[in-house]
Amino acid sequence: MTMDTSLNNNAENEKVPGSYLPDSLNPNGYQCLTDVLAKAVNKYADLPAYTSVGRTITYRELDEKSNEFAAYLQNETNLSPGDRIAIQLPNIIQYPIVLFGAMKAGMVVVNTNPLYTPKELEHQFNDADVKALVVFANMASNVEKILAKTSIQHVIITEIADLHSPVKRLLVNSVVKYVKKMVPPYHIQGALTLNQALAKGRGKVVEKVSTKPAEIAVLQYTGGTTGVAKGAMLTNANLLANMYQLSSRLESIIDERTETYIAPLPLYHIYAFLIHGLTLLQRGAHSILIPNPRDLPGFVSELKKWKFTGFVGLNTLFVGLCNREDFRALDFSSLKLTCSGGMPLTHAAADEWKRITGCQVVEGYGLTETSPVVSFNPIGKERIGTIGLPVGETDIKIQGDNGEALPQGESGMLCVRGPQVMKGYWNREEATREVMTEDGFLITGDIAMQHEDGYLQIVDRAKDMIIVSGFNVYPTEVEDCISSHPAILESAAIGVPDDKTGEAVKAFVVMKSDEAMDIDTLRLFCKEHLAAYKVPKHIEVRTELPKTNVGKVLRRALREEEMAS
Repeated sequence: MTMDTSLNNNAENEKVPGSYLPDSLNPNGYQCLTDVLAKAVNKYADLPAYTSVGRTITYRELDEKSNEFAAYLQNETNLSPGDRIAIQLPNIIQYPIVLFGAMKAGMVVVNTNPLYTPKELEHQFNDADVKALVVFANMASNVEKILAKTSIQHVIITEIADLHSPVKRLLVNSVVKYVKKMVPPYHIQGALTLNQALAKGRGKVVEKVSTKPAEIAVLQYTGGTTGVAKGAMLTNANLLANMYQLSSRLESIIDERTETYIAPLPLYHIYAFLIHGLTLLQRGAHSILIPNPRDLPGFVSELKKWKFTGFVGLNTLFVGLCNREDFRALDFSSLKLTCSGGMPLTHAAADEWKRITGCQVVEGYGLTETSPVVSFNPIGKERIGTIGLPVGETDIKIQGDNGEALPQGESGMLCVRGPQVMKGYWNREEATREVMTEDGFLITGDIAMQHEDGYLQIVDRAKDMIIVSGFNVYPTEVEDCISSHPAILESAAIGVPDDKTGEAVKAFVVMKSDEAMDIDTLRLFCKEHLAAYKVPKHIEVRTELPKTNVGKVLRRALREEEMAS
């Protein structure tokens, strides 16, 4: 395959978002994401690539199975390169097989949350004009409810143990379906099982599709926290660039062939997609996929089986695990790297993780629209409370209310420019213009500051800021303070209407034990560490906080509850 040099970084390149791939971030001359797998298979064919629910596939098997799926799409359907295929799977080994098979057939992948409601599915499938869907059997009943309202022509269904041996497949699938009753009844006429699709493609030739870096690889839908969910168009150039941007930051600590990484965050989320689907793949690493990280006892039982060298998670997961005695008893002697992203990392969570595991948490920052990594702490030079330094070929601007660039040390809107910035939102030109400046910067919606040494610190989301008597209060600062109290497991802060101050701070807290804690004592603790206007006026104790599927606390849900009460 010849390299499209028109997309290299040069003086004449206008750096159109999603369409340029600097030579510095593409040393292997990749054109598309399947090139990453091809090179990995050549180097690591018989090494384990992914394990889930007791089944491991090697790099060679991943290549062979994904070829079978690609051949099925090319030979047994009417789908064409560029058509959209939705993948609605948890962390099971079927996911990477389907992912790379779809890409080998030249299709655009639409990552879909298995926990979506029928209404959310209908919106995403129609917005992306999805033509094919691979769905987990446990969620197929929701698909059945809206399928007739979409353009989906092909449905492929898989159960959790479909790629196990015949005996184990029957046993595990039967237990899940009939004993645990985790598969609601469904009937989708014309649907195939994944094994049937793979059998139809087996032995057939995969026609090589000439995919260019500037072409869309993934439609990654935002969480929809500010209106209707939108599809970020992430190109091959975006994701290849970001793979190398992150790899260069981690190359000193990720060895070839020997790493075993725990993957509790879902691969359909762009953070885990980049790390486990690309960055670790090109180093010959082994990813242990955790289908249900909310099942903490089952999660810890799986961890006991492995001498894991890396762990990719986020704040709420670190807190939940560290609060468990069985987790604290694990052997962490091989653990070299713990990565955090997706939500702010509190000092309390970072300190407790290091105390228990002996491993420092390394924090980074990114967004769906940036493929996702914008910045990451350098290994050995981590600074807790910051999101590190911008990754390679990335420009940062801290912007004031009038669009002016602010000096170091001042807080303002974080804007990002680089080869990882998305092409735009799918079929939403106006929404794209709202977040992209004329000179190519993405307006992130996050308030940040840059220290004199270049390290970045996220202050908070602009939309989450609380204004008390004209003073800005950032929820993350309040939450960090509360979470540092030894009796608190986790917390969330929002603004609520107040007759005297306009808004007041309300905190929701979850205790570490069932013993009731005096609220006044917690408020006094806050007064010792926060300015008076930042101290929560209202504190509510809860047994749990609302969270997204990846464990991020939903302040929006708490605000909606307050408005409805």
